[in-house]
Amino acid sequence: MIRVMLVDDHALVRMGFRMLLADARVEVVAEFDTGEQACADYARVKPDVVVMDLSMPGMGGLEAVRRLVAQDADVRILALSAHEDMAHPQRVLRAGALGYLTKRSAPDTLIAAVTAVAAGDAYVDAATARALAMAQVKGDRSPAEMLSEREFSVFIQLARGRNVGQIADNLKLSPSTVGTHLYHVKQKLGAGNQSELTLIALQWGLIQV
Repeated sequence: MIRVMLVDDHALVRMGFRMLLADARVEVVAEFDTGEQACADYARVKPDVVVMDLSMPGMGGLEAVRRLVAQDADVRILALSAHEDMAHPQRVLRAGALGYLTKRSAPDTLIAAVTAVAAGDAYVDAATARALAMAQVKGDRSPAEMLSEREFSVFIQLARGRNVGQIADNLKLSPSTVGTHLYHVKQKLGAGNQSELTLIALQWGLIQV
């Protein structure tokens, strides 16, 4: 029996995943709706696999993945996203997630992904794997690729409407550090304000309305 921690801010999504996984003899041993909760309780729960949504309130899934990997280098994380951009899978896999799955994947794909990640194997859904390969072949570059890992986190938080104080609290940074990252993000992306950064994020599918 594979023991799974589910982290998603939508209760209905968690319920659907729990029912689906139960049919495959996978036990959901804990559910959380924020990355903060997942990081705080991971050591207590000790799951075989963490199924982590990337778009959540607070620090979000990407930052939570980084912190879980820092907490336990052997953690096995399957990242889930409603986005279909290339930046999110690239960033979260680099951060230490073993698997990546879009929420539009077929239900049985979740079972296959959890099983693979539990065994320590990498897993990326077929559509994302093809898109990543084609982007590399064609040389397509999202503007987000110009950003450092921390700059990307600040950019996504800001694009979702959070202010400097909220971002500082979510990412455990000082407001001045956030301000410095924000300056570099604007310079690299050629944006003059938060609205322009949000538009860039929307155009490249990095956030949803």
